[in-house]
Amino acid sequence: MSTLVEIRNVSKVYERGKQKVEALHHIDLDIAQGDFLALMGPSGSGKTTLLNLIGGLDSPTEGSIAIGGARIDKLGEGALAKWRSSHVGFIFQFYNLLPMLSAQKNVELPLLLTKLSAAERKRNAGIALQLVGLADRASHKPTELSGGQQQRVAIARAIISDPSLLVCDEPTGDLDRQSAEDVLGLLQTLNREHGKTIIIVTHDPKAAEYARQTLHLDKGTLVEHAAA
Repeated sequence: MSTLVEIRNVSKVYERGKQKVEALHHIDLDIAQGDFLALMGPSGSGKTTLLNLIGGLDSPTEGSIAIGGARIDKLGEGALAKWRSSHVGFIFQFYNLLPMLSAQKNVELPLLLTKLSAAERKRNAGIALQLVGLADRASHKPTELSGGQQQRVAIARAIISDPSLLVCDEPTGDLDRQSAEDVLGLLQTLNREHGKTIIIVTHDPKAAEYARQTLHLDKGTLVEHAAA
C-alpha cells in the first residue's frame, strides 16, 4: 500500500503566558493508504494534538506533514481550509450536529461549500445516510435520535465529500457499549469495504481492537507502534 500520511520530525509547542509546553516531541510516522490506526495514551500524551495536525486543524512548530504528497504544513489558513473540506472527514465525541436541522440537512452541510444543486445535495445526503443505516431517519432532528444514531449521522456528514482520510477524536466516548460497537463496526466497514483511511483517538482498549494497528503516545513521544 502507498503511504498517505508522512510525518517527519514534528514537534508542537504551545505558549501559555511565559511558559512553553511541548505537546509533541520529534514525531516520525508513516500511515499507509487504507490503514485503520488507533492512537492511545494517557491524558496529555499528545494524541489529540497529533490528530489535529494530521487533520489540518493545527500546524506544527517544527517538522513537516505531507498528506497524499501535499505539504499541508506549508499551506496558509485559506488554502488549508479548502484542503480540509476536500480531503478530511472529522468525527468528534459530541457529534456537533445542529439541533434545529434534520439529519439530512446536517449531513448536507459540507456540501454547501460546493457547486452542487439542492437536489444533488439531497441525493448525496440520502446515499450517505443509507450507508450508515439511517435512511429512514433522514427527517428526524438530533433530539429525536439516540446517541448512537447521532454519531452515525455525524459519520455520514464526515464521508459525504468522499474524503481520503477520516480523523476521529474519542468517537465512542459518549456512547453505551452497544452503540459504541455499532459505530466502531461502521468505521471498520468504511475502512475495509470502502477503502477509507481512518485514525481514531481513544482511551478504550476495546475500541482500539477494531483498528488494524495501535500507536501509543506518552508525554508527546511515540513509544510503541505495534500491529494489532
